[in-house]
Amino acid sequence: MTEARDERRPAGELEAAVMAVLWAANLPLTAARVQLDLDSGLARTTVTTILTRLHEKGVVQRERQGRGFAYRPAQDAQGLTARRMHTELDRDNDRETVLARFVAQLGPDDERVLRQLLEAEEA
Repeated sequence: MTEARDERRPAGELEAAVMAVLWAANLPLTAARVQLDLDSGLARTTVTTILTRLHEKGVVQRERQGRGFAYRPAQDAQGLTARRMHTELDRDNDRETVLARFVAQLGPDDERVLRQLLEAEEA
């Protein structure tokens, strides 16, 4: 019963849980190890499917280990967030307007950080 409930969760939620396990480990993990660390009742085949999809998206890298694969994140959590932001930006034809609206919605602290980052790039 638990497995059926877990499999109905949004894919993004399952992917995020799998990525959290991979980021917490400092070495590549097999699907069986990820399943164990998730402690969520997901079937190993479900975890393998999630890892395969993440690999196809370029989010994780894999290396042969025995008859299967061991997986590791392609980048840290912040790098993945930045990649997602770029993906969203690439989906719109009017990048300038999207960026302008993004910046307009920044809070004062985020605006200050962004301004410092841009100024450091110019130096």
